[in-house]
Amino acid sequence: MVSGIVVALMTVPDVETGARIGRAAVEAGFAACANVVPGLRSIYSWKGKVCDDPEALVVFKTRAVLIKKLESLVRGLHPYEVFELVALPVVAGHAPYLRWVRENTIQRRA
Repeated sequence: MVSGIVVALMTVPDVETGARIGRAAVEAGFAACANVVPGLRSIYSWKGKVCDDPEALVVFKTRAVLIKKLESLVRGLHPYEVFELVALPVVAGHAPYLRWVRENTIQRRA
C-alpha cells in the first residue's frame, strides 16, 4: 500500500545549516520532522573534479505533494549552487506514525 508519505534526503555542509533548514521546513509545515545526521563524508564529482568533503545529512518526513514546496523553501536557504533533495516513497510503515506525519504537515493544517 502506498502511503503518500516520502522520506526526503538532503546533504548540507554542516549540522548548523541542516538544523536551520530543518527547523524552517517544520515551522512552515512542509515536513513533520527533520533529522540532522552529523559525520557524513561525501565523495562526489563536481565541475570535472573529484571532491571529498565532510557534510551532514537531513532526513525529512513529509507528504509527496509537499516536495515542491519544500524544494522552494530549501532553494532560499541552502548555500550550495546545486543541492541534493531526493524523495523516496514510503510504501508501508507504522500506521500511527504515518498518521502523525499527515497531521503535522501543511495539508492537514488548512
